[in-house]
Amino acid sequence: MDALDHNLLSLLRNNARMSVADLAKELEVSRATVGNRIKRLEQSGVIVGYTVRLRPDAKPKEITAWVSIAVEGDRTPEVVRTLLGEPAVTSLHDTNGRWDLLAEVHAASITELSVVLERVRKIKGIETTETSIHLQTFCVE
Repeated sequence: MDALDHNLLSLLRNNARMSVADLAKELEVSRATVGNRIKRLEQSGVIVGYTVRLRPDAKPKEITAWVSIAVEGDRTPEVVRTLLGEPAVTSLHDTNGRWDLLAEVHAASITELSVVLERVRKIKGIETTETSIHLQTFCVE
């Protein structure tokens, strides 16, 4: 990927609905160049899909939390398999540093979040967890 690809991806990440004509104008290249670049990025697996970003307060009744997880010994693969089967876990990330994994969790209420966290804490191979509840999102535009 070159600088043009990176700039194109940056524009698409900010607004995936931006037209090819507008992308071409912004990047100062032809529409054909933009179309070809997008097609190549999709075919090579760099672009794997397009999505809608919601305002953080669009679902005010939903609670989002991040669970930092320390795993016992070499049990990460089995812990990951179990966490991926947990419906409340919407994303799971391998990390370095103090924590081995970071799970994003969504729940309808504090009570439901408490139940989810109890299930997570009981997973064999999890040594300890620390949970942070999402309060507010600041967007960089």
